[in-house]
Amino acid sequence: MSYINGSNLLLKVGGKAIGHCTSHTITFNSETKDHAVKPPFEEAASSGLWKGKGVSGLSISISFEGLRFLGETENGHAELAPLWGAGKEVEVEAFQRGEANPYLKGKFVIASLEESAPAQDDATFSGTLENAGEPTLYPGKV
Repeated sequence: MSYINGSNLLLKVGGKAIGHCTSHTITFNSETKDHAVKPPFEEAASSGLWKGKGVSGLSISISFEGLRFLGETENGHAELAPLWGAGKEVEVEAFQRGEANPYLKGKFVIASLEESAPAQDDATFSGTLENAGEPTLYPGKV
């Protein structure tokens, strides 16, 4: 079996990879709507207990974590903070190391950016991204 190592799935924000990233999570969200109908006269009343589902909206959220590093050459907290402060959309790509094409690409907003600096421990940063409209590439996009 060939499992994918999490270290080989990478995330870019604004054209640069998240530096010293310890993990990231991509969540594909579906907003759903229930469809409840009265059963036909010929059917048992209990058949009306089952609701149909429909998708009324799609969204993607991404969370990431990394270590603060003074000699950062990729996107660390110091590089991401001004992108957050600009309050504008950023280009985001998710890709597998060594692959030329991403599997997710589009405009996102930096919804949060957090820094954690506990005494006698590594300083870390984390953040969340939310899609800004329909991404240009995502699973199922035709």
